[in-house]
Amino acid sequence: MILLGTSGFSYDDWVGTVYPANIRRDQWLPYYATEFNTVELNVTYYRVPGQKTVDGWVRRTPEGFVFSVKAHSSLTHEREDPDFTGFRSGIAPLIEAERLACVLAQFPYSFHPSDANRNYLHRIREGFDDLPVVVEFRDSGWVSDETFGLLEELHLGYCCVDEPKLKGLMPPLARTTGPVAYVRFHGRNAAQWWDHEHAWQRYDYTYREDELRDWVEKIRALERHAELTLVYANNHYRGQSVDTIRLLQHMLAAGDD
Repeated sequence: MILLGTSGFSYDDWVGTVYPANIRRDQWLPYYATEFNTVELNVTYYRVPGQKTVDGWVRRTPEGFVFSVKAHSSLTHEREDPDFTGFRSGIAPLIEAERLACVLAQFPYSFHPSDANRNYLHRIREGFDDLPVVVEFRDSGWVSDETFGLLEELHLGYCCVDEPKLKGLMPPLARTTGPVAYVRFHGRNAAQWWDHEHAWQRYDYTYREDELRDWVEKIRALERHAELTLVYANNHYRGQSVDTIRLLQHMLAAGDD
């Protein structure tokens, strides 16, 4: 099964581009869910949500709509005293409603391959217990058979990424190491990847069809080896991620003909 969506749905600059101009903020998610059946939430990286908030996500979306949630920064960036129990408690309504597709553990570029960091991947697995977890690396030094073997051993998915071809960043490699295959499209804005005033500028990019073509077969290959394949576009500025997913959906459907 392949599910496609965007990284986030709550953007002011989507009003008038993705959302109708007169729509209320509390209707953004239901409106989004009329077209897509999954979303990746970034808000959980900045704060552990309260169960009332998470209940609202469940209530405002139809049965079958699923969420991927980014692990809180204390679990991936700070790492000194990770409270996995508290994070799991916050997202419990998603788990109980069977609406959790995956937890995304996105590590910073400074998380380099080392014995200590490989040991921390064991801690990630233990902390999240039986929840589906995918790991996103930012440092290309992690691309090795040793890494893929460790992820397979721990039943952790590998996050495949499309991003600028800059030294040290991850290549556009498609691998399945766990029950969930995962792809994130960050855009290819090389000029503003490191040099930007606002975070959104890094993801200000519109994909062309020829840039996505190679990924169609890669996504199909991931689907053959995973129980669930999740594809999210993170080039969210002014709804460009929505256009990316719509184009991918069209290209994948055309391949089925």
